[in-house]
Order: sequence, then structure tokens, then C-alpha cells
Amino acid sequence: MGPAGIRRGRALLSGGDPRREEGVVSPDDGAIAVGGDGRIQWSGPHSGLPGEFSAWPVDHFPDRIVMPGFIDAHVHFPQHRMIAAPAKDLLDWLNRFAFREEARYGEVAFAAAAAELFLDKLISHGTTSALAFSSVHKVAADCLFRAAQRRGLCLITGKTMMDRNAPDDILDTAEGGVRDSAELIARWHGVERLRYAITVRFAVTSSEAQLRAAGDLYGDHPGCLLHTHVSESIGEIEFVQRQFPWARDYTDVYGRFGLLGGSSVLAHGLHLSERECQVLHDAGAMVVHCPTSNNFLGSGLFDIDHLRAPGRPVKVGVATDVAGGTSYSMLQTLAEADKVARLKGCEFTALDGFYLATLGNARGLGLEAEIGTLEAGAWADIVVLDPAATEVLAARDELSESLEDTLFALMMLGDDRAVRQVYIRGQPAHAKE
Repeated sequence: MGPAGIRRGRALLSGGDPRREEGVVSPDDGAIAVGGDGRIQWSGPHSGLPGEFSAWPVDHFPDRIVMPGFIDAHVHFPQHRMIAAPAKDLLDWLNRFAFREEARYGEVAFAAAAAELFLDKLISHGTTSALAFSSVHKVAADCLFRAAQRRGLCLITGKTMMDRNAPDDILDTAEGGVRDSAELIARWHGVERLRYAITVRFAVTSSEAQLRAAGDLYGDHPGCLLHTHVSESIGEIEFVQRQFPWARDYTDVYGRFGLLGGSSVLAHGLHLSERECQVLHDAGAMVVHCPTSNNFLGSGLFDIDHLRAPGRPVKVGVATDVAGGTSYSMLQTLAEADKVARLKGCEFTALDGFYLATLGNARGLGLEAEIGTLEAGAWADIVVLDPAATEVLAARDELSESLEDTLFALMMLGDDRAVRQVYIRGQPAHAKE
């Protein structure tokens, strides 16, 4: 893939959950040895670099943080042009903007060009892996997979399934949606670093027949993920109650059709009951916090302590949810997560945030051995962050007394300007002078 080398920085930040594990590999001067195969061979304090790597060329970032690339656990590929589209709430926003924009992705040339732009934006913001919604069109998922393969990215996506309550030009059928999904699974799942997500938009846009078919497909392909939305807004929940009057709650709809499992990823989860949290805990599913989206659309405030309550903790991830979300930056996403936590009276440190955006998301996606970490054997997907990228950040960094202080400033004040270098499989993928 490329030459072996050392990536050295002021500090290494790696993986572990700060509430339970050691998360910092080296708070002072760290190094990562990257093999020619694109995988990490060693990481730790530079003073402990094994002699076998001492002659390797070095990319040295003495004043910067070197860490695993960000993982966006929920983002919409067909919405990349429509950030900050105004609407009164989620359902209005879907009908006014999202559905109309997604209709364009049945055209191969349009979808192919959009895929390149979308992935460029992710990488320039330090995101090296993503779980992405596509559109209802099989060709759009094909285009996104192909673009990600060329870049060597770890990408999970799938054709969206929706057969009602949306314009005709973005609807499929229960049978057609499963057929197209199965063909895409056979073509792309497990190819290089690509994975497939069986993708149900949300209960509102799928009939019982489609939900049942999607559940059967999920059961037949246990290596795939299941990707959908749950409990994002009060209006949406009321809509689901009218469509499925037999269901105990929103989560019960998915449970009845076999859509909840250890590889199920459900975005939002703002209004989940105690019963729903217990069901999601028992299933091993992950709920993804999308703070910029929830704040922008006025959907509600995520209660991270409620989700992670002892006794029945639910796995939690974090994501931009572009284009409901208003930034591709995971730094800006974490800033909003911190504010939401404060409003809910929850504890949320910078180390909590950086963990969720890397190894926490990787664990929720079942990919912790490959991404989100600097441990030996993982892919060398790396981002280099500059704590002094702007005048405001530089002044603030002079006052930092710890790595937590530095990371907090990056989280609250940083954006794509703080992303100085991105490596995919150990090779440069983006650089900023």
C-alpha cells in the first residue's frame, strides 16, 4: 500500500472509555509505527519506540494531537447539499427538502459525483469511517461503495428501504427493496473495508410487509448491520402510534419484526421509555446521539445518563447526522453534545466525547479491532489535530493545564481548520498547510 513510517506527535489519544479504561497512550510525546500494509504495528511513548522501527521515516507533529480518525456513526449521503435547510420540525423538513433532494440520486452521474464530494467532506473534517444512509436507489449505494473502495475507506452503507408515506419517486416495494438489498450485499459486503447495513429509513415510511421482509433479511445476513431511526421527535412518535396501534411503543415496532440485535444501530433515541431502554439493552443495540441535528430541528435533548443507566445500559454512539445535523465536524458535534449534557444535568467530559467519536462508535459498529484505536493490528486511520489552529484556539491553549483542557478547547472551539493531516491506511489522504 505504501512505505512504512512513524507518526509522532505532542500527544497520542487512543480509544479507551475514560470511565472504565486507560485512554491516553502518551500524554507528552507519542509515536505510532505504521507498516507498509497500512496497519499499526506499535504505539506508545516515543521514548519506548522499539529499535526495529528506529530507522523508519518520521512524520513529526511536535505541537499536535495524533489520534484515531473520527467515526461518524450516522450521516446521510444524499443530503450533503442541504445543510441548514429551514423547516418547522422533522416531518416538515423531510417533506420540504430531504425527500425532493433524495429523488435525484436515481441518476448515476449525479450520484457518482455526489459520492466523491461527500467523502471529500468527511475526510477533510477528520472523519475516516462512517455509517451512512444512502437513498432508495440501488445505483446510489453502488456509487458510494465504489468511491469509498477507491479511497480505501472503512464505510458502511446500504440502500434505503421505504414503501409508503413519501413521494412516489423515492418509494420501493417490500419485495423490491429486499431484492435490491440482497444484490448489494452479495456485491459489496466484506469487500476490502466495506460493510453493508440493511437500511430501514424509519417505521413511518415502511409497511408491516416491508419491516417483516427487512427483519428476515437481517436474520439471513447476521454479518450485516441494521440501520434506522427511532424516537427522534414527538410528532414522529405519534405518527408511529397511529400506524401501528398494536405496538407498545416505537421500539416495539422494530422488535416485533426482528430488527433489533447486537448490530442494530438506531439514530436519535430522544424520548425512549424505561421499557424501551431495557429492550435495547437486552438486544445489544446502539443508539446514536445526533446533537446538532436534534438542536437544529427542535426534536429534543438527549439524556445520555438515562441511556447509560446502571443495570440496563444502552450502547451510545455519536454522529453528525448531516444534513439534519449542521456540521460535518465531529468536533462541533461534540461541542453540542457537551451543551446538551449540561442542560440535562449529565456529566460529559472531553475525554468522554473523544472516546465516543472513536472507539465508542467502533465498538457499537462491531469494528473495534479495526478502527477507532491505535492498538497494534488496527488500520492506521489517523487524524492530526492542531490545538492552535486559529488565533482563538492558540490563545486558549496557552491556558491549558492538562490534556483534558486541551481537548476541551478543541471540542468547543475547533472545526475542520484544526484538522491538519489525515491518513487512511497509513497514507496521506488530506493535509492542510
